[in-house]
Amino acid sequence: MKVLSTITEFREVRKRLRGSVGFVPTMGYLHEGHLVLVRRAREENKTVVVSIFVNPTQFGPREDFARYPRDPERDLAMLEKEEVNLVFMPSVEEMYPEGFCSWVGVEKVTERLEGAVRPGHFRGVTTVVAKLFNIVQPTRAYFGQKDAQQVVVIKRMVADLNMNLDIVVVPTHREPDGLAMSSRNIYLSPEERQAALVLWKSLNLAQQLWRQGERKAERVQQQMIALIQKEPLAKIDYVSIADPETLEEIARIDRPTLVSLAVRIGKTRLIDNITLERTKRNK
Repeated sequence: MKVLSTITEFREVRKRLRGSVGFVPTMGYLHEGHLVLVRRAREENKTVVVSIFVNPTQFGPREDFARYPRDPERDLAMLEKEEVNLVFMPSVEEMYPEGFCSWVGVEKVTERLEGAVRPGHFRGVTTVVAKLFNIVQPTRAYFGQKDAQQVVVIKRMVADLNMNLDIVVVPTHREPDGLAMSSRNIYLSPEERQAALVLWKSLNLAQQLWRQGERKAERVQQQMIALIQKEPLAKIDYVSIADPETLEEIARIDRPTLVSLAVRIGKTRLIDNITLERTKRNK
């Protein structure tokens, strides 16, 4: 496994690669959810590239950039075990040199949900991902469904800008009790960790109501909110029932629907989602 820290170094190595390249962009502090993406990339590509970069431009002024967990030695040991070929670990100065003033913006789908709560967040995401795509030139890039809006935004950017790669979305990887794996889970105290299960419980409630025939989005949303509010440590940012492509809220669940939420457990902000859609099994 080769670790590279400059764009020039990486491009020299990239020139010599042959065959498909699978790319997993990360902010480090890796967990099993990241490794699931890496393994999928390994199955489908000749070369696997992982980036580790905590991107400052996607954090707001009162967010957790400074305390975001970092352990590069641990990350590299995990990636070597997974037989990753290349790791790109640039510095902030390498990605945003003095005088940097170009940004990539995606409109409409960034204005809701996370975008409404975290102004400027997606401008930072799309800019850094576009830069990484330009540097790595992957055949396929792998993202987890847990960050559902991010997936929608990146797919839109790739389509609109005619970027020459495929976006592969991998189902959310969960702890045995249902909590979505996240690098931020480390912030949770034992009591908060237990309280955080309310996200998964509320999503399961939505699915249960839908399977029982409830189609009014407002009723499902109200019951989810009522369940979360029973947890003293939880504070809701949003509970959304929306079109999975436009992210516009819907009144009736009569087509594939994204149910997503953001909830603060103590000082830690967690997100999660499921998609409600008919299958042969539940028709």
